[in-house]
Amino acid sequence: MASGVTGSEPVSDAAARVVVGVDGSAESAQALRWASRLTQATGGHLEVVIAWQYPAGFLYGMGLPDGWRPDVNASSALHQLLDDVFGSSRPAGLVATVIEGHPAQVLVDASDGARLLVVGSRGHGGVAGLLLGSVSRICAERSKCPVLVVHGEPVPGEEPGHDRTADLVAGR
Repeated sequence: MASGVTGSEPVSDAAARVVVGVDGSAESAQALRWASRLTQATGGHLEVVIAWQYPAGFLYGMGLPDGWRPDVNASSALHQLLDDVFGSSRPAGLVATVIEGHPAQVLVDASDGARLLVVGSRGHGGVAGLLLGSVSRICAERSKCPVLVVHGEPVPGEEPGHDRTADLVAGR
């Protein structure tokens, strides 16, 4: 179930979509930066997706802590990440979506018809030392389009100490 969709008018060429999966982690912020840069370079539009699901105990009648709303938390994390990465100047055509479901399956589904799927190598569920998290591994195996797994590499032109002003003026 999708909710919290934001953005400007959708771009008609679905194949121009670059989908990026986020979870609010630093790795997903870097994946979002990469996806945005690639979208600018290819003329496509950016679709940012965050997934949430109820914990397994919820299905067995354990219930949720009072006031805890995983859908609202996911939406807040998504919008905070967009603010952190883009500030008030979000890319034209950006679509941000909150979807209930297992993150890997949600992203594999979102990859259908996309030009590219971008994910971080590990997110909040990552175990220190793992090269590839379970969501990124499943996406790499099952995606319906090419997948870029970002391992925290800086986006070209955004290395520490690099003045981006000239790049921005030049459209890079």
